[in-house]
Amino acid sequence: MPKMKTHSGAKKRLRKTGKGKIMREQANNQHLYEQKSSRRKRRLRRDQVLSPGDTKIAKRLLGER
Repeated sequence: MPKMKTHSGAKKRLRKTGKGKIMREQANNQHLYEQKSSRRKRRLRRDQVLSPGDTKIAKRLLGER
């Protein structure tokens, strides 16, 4: 059986923490900054933990079982 390949799109967008959680970037943080409040921009900077339903799919895409 050949080795599983990591999904390139997933490895660019997701990262795994030391405890095994999958983290993702927050949406709406790429452009159009002038109309967004400072508070909103600051909150969008933080990474988010992936939801439990998506975590199962993401782990498979990242090459885990």
